[in-house]
Amino acid sequence: MIIFGTKGYLYQLAILTLVCGQCGNPSAHTLRKRVTKFSLFFVPLFPVSTKYATQCTFCGAEQRVSAEQAEQLQAQALNGGQGGPGGPGGQGYGQPQQQRYQG
Repeated sequence: MIIFGTKGYLYQLAILTLVCGQCGNPSAHTLRKRVTKFSLFFVPLFPVSTKYATQCTFCGAEQRVSAEQAEQLQAQALNGGQGGPGGPGGQGYGQPQQQRYQG
């Protein structure tokens, strides 16, 4: 008998201050990485899928981001929110608070 399946792992990569595309409030967003791994006899062997998302702590809205956007956001968090072109595009979501209010 062979026992196999998948198991999900959730990693919190960073916490950023971004403007939410859903509620429009500048608030903290968590950058998360979800990895699904194939397991054999309850031992995780290799990743099957990897997905990235940010979640607004104000309204709870979750936005999926690409791996490249996640890397940019994580680098931005390591730099203290300074510099870089920002995060994912579309509806103002993922734009750093400082960049939104510049004229």
